[in-house]
Amino acid sequence: MKKTLSMLSAALVAGVLLSACDKPSAPAASAPAAAEKIVIGLDDNFPPMGFRDSKSNELVGFDIDLAREAGKRLGVAVEFKPIDWNAKEAELGGKRVDALWNGLTITEKRKEQIAFTSPYLENRQIIIVTAKSPLKTKADLAGKIVGVQEGSSAVEAVEKDAVAKNLKELRKFGDNVAALMDVSTGRLDALVVDEVVGRYYTAKKPGEYVVLDENFGTEEYGVGVRKDDTALLGKLEKALADMKKDGTAEKISTQWFGKNIVK
Repeated sequence: MKKTLSMLSAALVAGVLLSACDKPSAPAASAPAAAEKIVIGLDDNFPPMGFRDSKSNELVGFDIDLAREAGKRLGVAVEFKPIDWNAKEAELGGKRVDALWNGLTITEKRKEQIAFTSPYLENRQIIIVTAKSPLKTKADLAGKIVGVQEGSSAVEAVEKDAVAKNLKELRKFGDNVAALMDVSTGRLDALVVDEVVGRYYTAKKPGEYVVLDENFGTEEYGVGVRKDDTALLGKLEKALADMKKDGTAEKISTQWFGKNIVK
């Protein structure tokens, strides 16, 4: 009898289990999709392209406004992430940022690691000295200490110029603000810097600095992304083209520079 009851109980349990298996399972709750965004790496001490407002500490600048407008057109959030500009290729390649948008000069060397949009702005590497400086030409830099921002295109522009071998020292700084202070105090004889940045700083202190007539060449700015991120590159390319076409880029440029300098 016990054996019969045991067999019956086992059969009942098996039936319940089979019945449960036959019932359609409830669909698993899917996790909400994260909001799509683009993380943009920048040097947050690079006015007027991207820097912190002295009062609010908020990120502002010409490139900041362009990037935010592009984000609106792409329907994605834009997050700005200050990085060590000297390590920008590593930040991009390591996927800690999705794009570099902060006065990024297009160079053949950078093209080896970065895919660029079409140029949106033209720039020169200018030479800044104090108003009292006797330096008038690039040749006058021989035997002098010249400053550049580490990781900037100014480094390459100076090093490939014939005058480089005659410098006493090419001194590299974390940012142009510190370098310009050293020009003021005489610890530097001259600073080589992007024109859009140099003009911004010198305009704030009229009569203190002079920009030499000669420069270290003309360059172009572009937005940089990973070489395999062709989808993002195409979207940014279109957004920039549309902004130029409908006048939005010109409006932003006029707000920051007083005229349209967008290429």
